[in-house]
Amino acid sequence: MTCHSPLLLLLVGIFGPCSSFKICAFNVQNFDDAKSANFRVIHTLTRIVSRCDICLLQEVKDTQGNATKALVEALNRYDAYHYKSVASGVLGRTPQDQEQYVYLYRNETVELTDQYQYVDRKEGNAAAFSRDPFVVRFQAKETVIGDFALIPLHTMASDAIKEIDKLYDVFEEIKMKWNTEAVMFLGAFNAGCGHMTRQDKANIRLFSIPGFFWLIRDQVDTTVGDTASCAYDRIVVHGERFLKAIKPYSAQVFNIANEYKLSKERVLEVSDHFPIEVELKTKSSGQLQAPVQPLLLIALSVITSALHILPSTSMV
Repeated sequence: MTCHSPLLLLLVGIFGPCSSFKICAFNVQNFDDAKSANFRVIHTLTRIVSRCDICLLQEVKDTQGNATKALVEALNRYDAYHYKSVASGVLGRTPQDQEQYVYLYRNETVELTDQYQYVDRKEGNAAAFSRDPFVVRFQAKETVIGDFALIPLHTMASDAIKEIDKLYDVFEEIKMKWNTEAVMFLGAFNAGCGHMTRQDKANIRLFSIPGFFWLIRDQVDTTVGDTASCAYDRIVVHGERFLKAIKPYSAQVFNIANEYKLSKERVLEVSDHFPIEVELKTKSSGQLQAPVQPLLLIALSVITSALHILPSTSMV
């Protein structure tokens, strides 16, 4: 959150800073050395990721780590925050499907406390996941939720139902392993259009079992092209405690074409997906509730009165 008004800046100095904590997910479509060498792409990615405290990247094809390193270096030149990264190994059933999950995060606002590579016990076509989730645990002390785990998923479109349903098993394992139920699922689920219908939801435990909240709705379009309007990319949280720690209505698509005034061709250089994001409530933002409102009104009254008694100037 950015504070612009001079009056608001004065009040911020009295009552504390404007703050937010943003988690993003972005399918960057074949992010490799060649793509990271494209200045326009790396600049746009830098602008996108710098808005986020944590950003999950999918479709990263960076076995040597050079593309990720280039992006992190660009972020650290661009922003006052210091960014770090943590990446999975290469995941995928076939060479064509292989990619990595990469998390970029601000060192000042969040701490990586654990990581875990989930392994599907089944092999080959019997395995549910085309790319097993690389699960991470973060602690963000300024957020209301504090400690939470992120479970990523980039599905094969043809197996989307099976893979999304299997996330419940990952959740159960993480709950036992880390003794936490504060879990967010995020990524390119392909959970839209023909890949996941209303009837399919009965076969997905993240729908049929109570306690899972889908923050990106079915009607949202997360794709760049004009040929389809599909909510492929999703964010899901478990538990009312986590849901209450989410800033209302903050889960959304970040339309970089509109925000950065980019042509469709320029956007497609970066990806055929738009980023998705959600904001967590912070302790400082949560403090400005009803008990503080009278103080704000008093402060506004004092400042307004002071402005009225200041001598006015006129043009001669």
